[in-house]
Amino acid sequence: MRAIISVYYKEGVEKIGKVLADLGYEIVSSGGTYDYLTSKGIPAVRVSDITDFPEILDGRVKTLHPVIHGGILAREKDIPSIRDMNIEPVDFVVVNLYPFEEKMKEGLPEEELIEFIDIGGPALIRASAKNFHRVTVVTDPADYEWVAEKIRNGSLTLEDRAFLAYKAFSLTAYYDSLIAEKIRIIYDVEMSSFMTLPMKRIRTLRYGENPHQKGVLYGDPFEDIGIARVRILQGKEMSFNNYLDADSAVKVVSELAGKSCVIVKHNNPCGVATAETVADAFRRARDADPESAFGGITAFNDTVDGETAEELTSMFLEVIVAPDYDENALQILSKKKNLRVLKYDGIQRSYDIKRISGGYLVQDEDVKLLDEWKIVTQREPSEEEKEDLLFAWKVCKYVKSNAVVIAKGKRTLGIGSGNVSRVASLKCAVEKAMQFGHDLKGAVLASDGFFPFRDSIDFAVKYGISSIIQPGGSIRDEEVIRACNEHYISMVFTGTRHFRH
Repeated sequence: MRAIISVYYKEGVEKIGKVLADLGYEIVSSGGTYDYLTSKGIPAVRVSDITDFPEILDGRVKTLHPVIHGGILAREKDIPSIRDMNIEPVDFVVVNLYPFEEKMKEGLPEEELIEFIDIGGPALIRASAKNFHRVTVVTDPADYEWVAEKIRNGSLTLEDRAFLAYKAFSLTAYYDSLIAEKIRIIYDVEMSSFMTLPMKRIRTLRYGENPHQKGVLYGDPFEDIGIARVRILQGKEMSFNNYLDADSAVKVVSELAGKSCVIVKHNNPCGVATAETVADAFRRARDADPESAFGGITAFNDTVDGETAEELTSMFLEVIVAPDYDENALQILSKKKNLRVLKYDGIQRSYDIKRISGGYLVQDEDVKLLDEWKIVTQREPSEEEKEDLLFAWKVCKYVKSNAVVIAKGKRTLGIGSGNVSRVASLKCAVEKAMQFGHDLKGAVLASDGFFPFRDSIDFAVKYGISSIIQPGGSIRDEEVIRACNEHYISMVFTGTRHFRH
C-alpha cells in the first residue's frame, strides 16, 4: 500500500501522514515534505528512491515518472499488470501547489515568477482525481483533519472521494486560469478562443437576488480593491443586492470630482450631488429624490465626518460606503446597529460578464467617458452648463437604459431609467423633478443614446432645459439639431453611447 504526500503548505499534513503510516502505508515524499514528515517521526521514502531516478533541472522534474503515475492511474483491473512491472498502486495522493498567486502579488519579475508555475503537482492532482473511484486525492489543508479521521475509521466513501476530486479539478482549473490571465496581462494579448477567469470564494451569502436563490461572493485575484474587498466596519451581513448596489454607487461617485455623494436604489442612481462639504453633498443628493433615497445605498468619494453622520442617521439607509470616516462619524453611526458601514480603497476594472442561457457575454468594462466634445448648435453652452453637462453625462453612464438625467448646479433633479422609449424616460425624469419642486429652468439633460426624433427636445424645452448632451449618430441628427436651434438651446455630441441593460 502506498501514498504520495508532496505539499507546499505542510502544517497539519502530519495528521494524514500519521494515520496512513499507522495503517502500514508506505509514504513517498519529496524535498521539504520528506524532511517535514520525518521530523515529525513519520517514516517516509524519497521519490527518487522509488523511481530510481534523481531530481533534475533544479527540481523541475521529480514525480513525472511511470512508477508514480502508473501507480496512480491504474484501475483495479490494471493492478496485476503494473505489479508485473514492479509498480506499486497508489491509493492516496496529498498534494498542493507552488504559491504562484502569492508570489504574483509580491510582484516577482516574470523570470522568477515562472519558477512558481507548478507542473508535477497539477499532474499528480489530475491523475488521482481522474481515478477517484480508487484513489483519494487531498489538495486543501482544511480537509486534512476530517479525511484523516475517515481513513482511521475506514469510513471514506466514494462520495467523499468524488467531492475531493471535484475540489482537486477546481483547484487546477483556478491555478491554470490564474497563470493564463497573468500572461495575458503581461503581454497584453487578445482574449483567446477559450476563457476561464480565476475566481476564489470570499464568502457564502445568505441568499442571492431573492431568498430562494443561493448566493456566493467570489473575488478576482487580480483585484485587491473594489466592493468585493470592502472592509465592513459595522452592521448586518451584506446581501447579494447590497453588493450590487454598493458597487454601482461607488462606480458613479468615483467618476465625480469634488466632494460628492451618490444614492442608489435597485442598481440605479436616484440622487447624485457635488458640494463644498460632504454633508452638503449628501443633503443635496437626498433631497433630489427623498422618496427613492429612503432605504438606499449611499456612497461618498471623501471622508465622512460627524456632521454627515448625523444627517445619515436621521433616515433609514441600508448601506454607507466611503473611503474613510473620522472617529466622530464612526461613533455616531454606531448608534444604528444594523446600518452597514463599509470602507473601500478604490475600484479596479477589467471584464464585464453577463450570463445568458447557454453561455456568457464578456466585454471590457465601460471606462471611456466620451470620444469628443462637439458643440453642434448655434448657441454654445455656458461654463456653468458645461460643468453640469459633464456631471450629468457621468451619472447617465450608470443609469439603466433608456437613461435620461436632468441636472443643475452639479446635482441631479430627475432621473429616468429602464423605459422602452427615450421620451418615456424623459417624462419620468421631468415628473420626478416636478414631484419634489425642482426648478428646471436652466437645467441640463443627458441621454445615454441618441434622440431618434425631435419630440424629446420639444418636450424638454417646455420645462426650461437649456442644454443637452447626447452621443449623436441618428439619421435624424439634423432634425434634432434644428429643433435645438429653433428653441435657442445648446447641444453637445460625445460620439460615445453608454447603454446599460
